[in-house]
Amino acid sequence: MKSYTFDFYNASNLKAYNLNDTMRYQLAILDRMDPITKKHSENVANIVCRICEYLRFNSHAIIHSTMNAYLHDVGKLTIPVEILNKPTSLTDEEYEIIKTHTTKGYEICMKDIKLRPFADAALCHHEALNGTGYPRGITKKQIPYIAQIVRVADEYDAITAKRQYTTHINISETLKLLIHEAKPEEHMKSIALDQLKTNQKLGKINPRILKILFKVVIDDIVYEIACIEEYVRYIEGELKRLETINKYLFKMNNSKKEKDKTYFSEIIKSMLSPGENIDNLDDIYKEYEVALKAKNDAILKLLDEIKIIKKLRV
Repeated sequence: MKSYTFDFYNASNLKAYNLNDTMRYQLAILDRMDPITKKHSENVANIVCRICEYLRFNSHAIIHSTMNAYLHDVGKLTIPVEILNKPTSLTDEEYEIIKTHTTKGYEICMKDIKLRPFADAALCHHEALNGTGYPRGITKKQIPYIAQIVRVADEYDAITAKRQYTTHINISETLKLLIHEAKPEEHMKSIALDQLKTNQKLGKINPRILKILFKVVIDDIVYEIACIEEYVRYIEGELKRLETINKYLFKMNNSKKEKDKTYFSEIIKSMLSPGENIDNLDDIYKEYEVALKAKNDAILKLLDEIKIIKKLRV
């Protein structure tokens, strides 16, 4: 029986833009990152690219935004790997070190003329609209729009990676967490009093961008459903093949002439797949039936997930 795996982040590959030498140089930075950060950066870039398409950015702006997303965590090159990929909770001191990847990323970009256009996203992708972010605690009007987009994609990928999703079933729970991030906080103790009144109606992330993310996620779910449906068609084909074999097996067992038995036997042999024989056909048939039910159930759950997401309000 063929195995099937769903690549969560392969739902919509980044468009194959013609990259010039400068852009290839910029993206080569990713090869210096640890595998986890590199994969995260690629995921965020994928999401940002598609958000920008929904925002109807022109091609130049999409490319620029996507490159910003690729390089938003470039500052993590300066963070010790044992802290960066620590499996347990960070200490307060370690968290402060992690936070320096924003300013370090800004410095890296500003020192290299080919990376300079992406300095703002590296610096500001952890800033919050209501001023509770870092490193500078700036607010909505001061945060570059691309950094606001990257923050939404960054948080989404961080949550899904932590939860180790292999399917979009229950992905709405992640989106609900982001909705909470987009809503005003009841208590904003970290904001200076003179900022409190101005920013009390703002959450941490941009609600408009979050709504666009919903569309991107729905696109991914539709893609996953299409992949499962393709596999369902494969299973259905295999079940029909086994049913046909059983018909020939019945005819062979009920044939009175030896030449007819041989004829049907040869047909059966030609229809068997590797690892199959007459004795294990029933078990294989049952395995396919179980797999078919599981995949059809998954499709129903994913369709329900789309309904849930469409009802979410920011």
